[in-house]
Amino acid sequence: MYSLAEYLQRSFVINALIVGVLTALCSSLLGVTLVLKRFSFIGDGLSHVAFGAMAIAAVLRSGHILNLGNDMVVVLPLTILSAVLLLRTGQNTRIKGDAAIAMISVGALAFGYLLMNISNASSNLSGDVCTTLFGATSILTLQSWEVWLCVILSLVVIAVFILFYNKIFAVTFDENFARATGTNVNAYNLLIAVVIAVIIVLAMDLVGSLLISALVIFPALSAMRIFGSFRSVTICSAILSVVCAFSGMILSIMTGTPVGSTIVAVDVAVFAICSLIGAVKRGGLR
Repeated sequence: MYSLAEYLQRSFVINALIVGVLTALCSSLLGVTLVLKRFSFIGDGLSHVAFGAMAIAAVLRSGHILNLGNDMVVVLPLTILSAVLLLRTGQNTRIKGDAAIAMISVGALAFGYLLMNISNASSNLSGDVCTTLFGATSILTLQSWEVWLCVILSLVVIAVFILFYNKIFAVTFDENFARATGTNVNAYNLLIAVVIAVIIVLAMDLVGSLLISALVIFPALSAMRIFGSFRSVTICSAILSVVCAFSGMILSIMTGTPVGSTIVAVDVAVFAICSLIGAVKRGGLR
C-alpha cells in the first residue's frame, strides 16, 4: 500500500490513469451497440488499419517528408476514412460485413508491416511492432498536451453518445423500424463508425492494436451476463470497463507486467465472475 501511495503521487502515473479510464469508458459505451449489431470485430479491423496508418506516419517522419508533432495527425484521419469505407463496403450485397472487415484489416496489417520493413524507419523494428500490437509503457510517458487531447476527444465521444442515445438505441435493435419512423439509419451507422475509429486511436497506446477489440467487447459481454435492458447493460459495462482498466493499470505498474495484457487479463477474470453470477441468478429465477 505504501508503494501504491508513492506511485499515485507521481504525475505520469496520474496522467496514465486519466487516459486509461477515459479510453475504457468510451470503449464500453459503443461496445454494447457493436455486440448487439453483431459487428464486434469492427474494432479489431480498425485497429489493424490504425497499425498501417502508424507505419505510414513513421515512414513520413523518418524520411523528413512531413514534420509530425504526433502520429495521431496521420493515424486519426486515415482510421476514420477506413471506418467510412468499411461501413460502405459492408453494405455491398456482394461483400458482406464480416468479409469487408477481414479484407480491410488483414490488408492494412500486412501493408503496414511491409512498409516498415522496406523503409527501415526504425532501428528497432521488432520492438516497435511488438509495442504497437500489444501495447507498452508508452502510456506512462504521456505529455500533458496528449492527456488534454485524450480528455477532449473522450468528452466529445461521451457527448455524442448521450445526445444521440435514443437514435443509437433504435438503430441498434431494429434498423428497419428506425428507418420507417424517419430516422436516417445510414447517417447514424456512419456516426457510430466514426466514433469507434476515434476510440480505436485513443486505445492504441493503452492496450495495443491486437487487444483493442477486447477492451470494446469484454465489458459489454460481462454486463450482458447479469442484466437484460440496454440501459442497464450500458451503465454496467461502463462501470466494469473503468474498474478493469484502473485495476489493470495499477497491477501493471506494481508488478511490471505489460499494461495492455494486464488490463485484458482483468477483463477476462471479470467476465468469468459475471458469467458465474449470471448462472446463479438464472438458476435462482427458476
